[in-house]
Amino acid sequence: MLNALYPLARPALFAMDAEDAHHFTLRSLKQMHACGLSGLIGNRIADNPLTLMGIRFPNPVGLAAGLDKDGAYIDALAALGFGFIEVGTVTPRAQPGNPRPRMFRLPQSEALINRMGFNNGGVDAFLANVQASSWRAAGGVLGLNIGKNADTPIERAVDDYLYCLERVYPHASYVTVNISSPNTKNLRQLQGASELDGLLSTLRTAQQRLAEQHKRYVPMVLKIAPDLDDDQIRNIGDALLRLGIDGVIATNTTLSREAVQGMRHAEEAGGLSGAPVRTASQRVIRALRAIVGDDFPIIGVGGIMHGADARAKIDAGAQLVQLYTGLIYRGPALVREAAQALA
Repeated sequence: MLNALYPLARPALFAMDAEDAHHFTLRSLKQMHACGLSGLIGNRIADNPLTLMGIRFPNPVGLAAGLDKDGAYIDALAALGFGFIEVGTVTPRAQPGNPRPRMFRLPQSEALINRMGFNNGGVDAFLANVQASSWRAAGGVLGLNIGKNADTPIERAVDDYLYCLERVYPHASYVTVNISSPNTKNLRQLQGASELDGLLSTLRTAQQRLAEQHKRYVPMVLKIAPDLDDDQIRNIGDALLRLGIDGVIATNTTLSREAVQGMRHAEEAGGLSGAPVRTASQRVIRALRAIVGDDFPIIGVGGIMHGADARAKIDAGAQLVQLYTGLIYRGPALVREAAQALA
């Protein structure tokens, strides 16, 4: 039913401020789920299982981090038929993020620009929500995405990542290390060769210690930007292999405005997502696949607006895909369409 209703509701939602519409939609989904109406909002998607990083994914279509930053809507979102869900980015301490307005639609290009700035309630509130999720308790695949506080100096960023890794590790199916958001000052600096080696080697040591402590190995993946040149992609790919990182998510939002020049809001600061990032994302995936080999786990995200776009991510070298901006423009029907395209 929701698949049919969303196109009718979209004009009203798009008449609202983008961030207000975002929160309204999530609250509505949660209320419907709480009232036992999951059958009205859900997609019945046939199993198309894939095992990656030692995890069995019921289907290869996931939700990207950023939509549910605090993990407050996991069960309602799971009803849409996702094979896995990623929530966050979470930081050690609560922070408000950047001043509003900080999210802008570019409908002509099926795009969004956001400069949210890791707004979240902090890792303790985040974990309370995660632990309250019945979907996770029933074995749903849940990625927990971690970052650093805006006021933590970049030279001490590793402390924030370590703190979050230790806190989220027991509750995650996998952990994502987000060093590619353009909306936290200097964060992308951590993608540089020396900074990346230092961060990942420290986190890898902690991951191995936590695996022994909890008697359970939780994979750790890195989320990277689309705005990387060939040398940077090679450095990252080499580091992933050398340090034993379990996978990579390609990609985050872009700083490029080439595809949206002259459009309303095109000059707003922040990361651009949606259809315009599709090509850049696939370029990074292809380049990474050539470096890391056939079996290394790659999750493709960026510009998936139709089922064919999900297929193109797999053809480029990804094994799993994630949706975000496409959901804003297409609604829950995109989950089923993408899953069918990959079946």
